[in-house]
Amino acid sequence: MESGGGSYQNGTQTRDHDFQKLSQTIGTSIQKISQNVSWMQRMVNQIGTHQDSPELRKQLHSIQHFTQQLAKDTNDYIKDLSNITPSGSQSEQRQRKMQRERLQDEFTSSLNMFQQVQRSTAQKEKDELKKAKQQVYGEPFVPGYKKDQQLIELQDNAARQQQHQLQEEADLRALQEQEQSVRQLESDINDVNQIFKELGTLVHEQGETIDSIEANVENTSQYVRQGAQQLQQAGSFKDKVRKKKLIFAGIGALILIVIILIIIWKTS
Repeated sequence: MESGGGSYQNGTQTRDHDFQKLSQTIGTSIQKISQNVSWMQRMVNQIGTHQDSPELRKQLHSIQHFTQQLAKDTNDYIKDLSNITPSGSQSEQRQRKMQRERLQDEFTSSLNMFQQVQRSTAQKEKDELKKAKQQVYGEPFVPGYKKDQQLIELQDNAARQQQHQLQEEADLRALQEQEQSVRQLESDINDVNQIFKELGTLVHEQGETIDSIEANVENTSQYVRQGAQQLQQAGSFKDKVRKKKLIFAGIGALILIVIILIIIWKTS
């Protein structure tokens, strides 16, 4: 019995340790997401200004990609946190529930800010992409317009034409890279939307789980009360049966004494 009790206690301590360790990891990740969002916002504000540069865009995309992965990992951590079996104490269950809900709220808040800066980045880059296309293809930009035809009409010198074509190819590659970045951003925004959906589902499931646990605790208490009442009733019934047995025994003894007295009286 002592070995079993020690094993249960060790298991409870291990779950408590895992819960607290995972909670700290989630808290650290949330802080990092918030810091990255602040850096990203400053960089986004520089897009389209004299501070804009390919290096700035590259650094912004790198931080955005890192934060995107960090958000996915944090979402997985929160799922793992909810899967840790709570202890039998109802007060402990409530404390964990409050701590878990606080972390979920903080993560949701940081995720909202991250998605806002993602959308701001995508919009800024779309605007800059439109400007770049107008510079390459002329004003206004018409998708599918063939610059080669315009170059043939405007350039008489083959060398100058070739130079323009090389420049155009470089511009087209740059445009393709910008378009790819915008598409990736839009895909990442959709991924964040999916995380929001998973969080909503998780919160709903947790609510049902807590209700179920509390219902089981209430049912258990009710069963204990019913059992105590039944034991009390059984004890009362047993006492009544014992009293009846004593009464019948007394009556039987009295009848026996009367019979003996009658026999003695007749023989005398």
